[in-house]
Amino acid sequence: MNHDDTNLQPPISYSIPIAPEGFKSGFVAIIGRPNVGKSTLMNQLVGQKVAITSPVAQTTRNRLQGILTTDQAQIIFVDTPGIHKPHHELGKVLVKNAQIAINAVDLVLLVVDSSIEAGGGDRYIIELVEDTRTPVILGLNKSDQQPANYEPLDESYTRLSQLHHWPMVKFSALQGTGTEQLQNLLIEHLEPGPYYYPPDLVTDQPERFIMGELIREQILLLTRQEVPHSVAVVVENVEETPKLTRVFAAINVERNSQKGIIIGKNGSMLKAIGSAAREAIQKLIDGEVYLNLFVKVEPKWRQSRQLLAEFGYRVEES
Repeated sequence: MNHDDTNLQPPISYSIPIAPEGFKSGFVAIIGRPNVGKSTLMNQLVGQKVAITSPVAQTTRNRLQGILTTDQAQIIFVDTPGIHKPHHELGKVLVKNAQIAINAVDLVLLVVDSSIEAGGGDRYIIELVEDTRTPVILGLNKSDQQPANYEPLDESYTRLSQLHHWPMVKFSALQGTGTEQLQNLLIEHLEPGPYYYPPDLVTDQPERFIMGELIREQILLLTRQEVPHSVAVVVENVEETPKLTRVFAAINVERNSQKGIIIGKNGSMLKAIGSAAREAIQKLIDGEVYLNLFVKVEPKWRQSRQLLAEFGYRVEES
């Protein structure tokens, strides 16, 4: 198996069937502020982990596509970075890619945090969405975190929905409640169309990319605010034998102090990151993994177009 071009999926089937009469399909961009649960929602809908999640804002960096195929439809979800006002070149690339996604899909799912009232952050995104002709569905996530007196919160989003004539649905991406209604609403608003991908495919990203993301997820979870977004993981080599897969990955940071945090006292943090990431990768490929992590310092890589491109962060083509 060549890990450069193998997608995360069950036993591989490259055949794309002819869609039956009445079958629907399309691309759906999941957009919203950072940390509203977009990646968690895509994982829940697809039924498998294809996007990393963490409590740190701006976890999602690439336009990751998750694929949900049912008897009635095939939905290709585009999980975009949380939309925010950018502060560096990386931030500009992320927001630009999210804006491109809005105009390049068949349907936009605007996800909001229903545990808090509609606010300024939502309005910033709404202004971007108002400029598109793409149909929009308003998704109220985190219903499981709403307070007992949740009616005023819901009312603030109902007003928003009515003002823009957007269908609205409430759910919990974490618990899965209400996601079936969301799925049905999405299918209802898609046009008849073909299969774009084989029915058993759940993402269009290569395994090597997913491996790097699983490593980055553990860095975000274990270091939290100490090394927030200054980390780029590049899987430099994958060697596979019948009994063992060897993965060699570079963790790129901007400062020596960040390198020290990731390595930890006597290598303890790097060991913890490696152990947790290795377990996650083993679940991904369903086999034994040897993971070799090393840390590099690349000063101001987030400001360098060349390094951003080398690390896989390019402005998407519209």
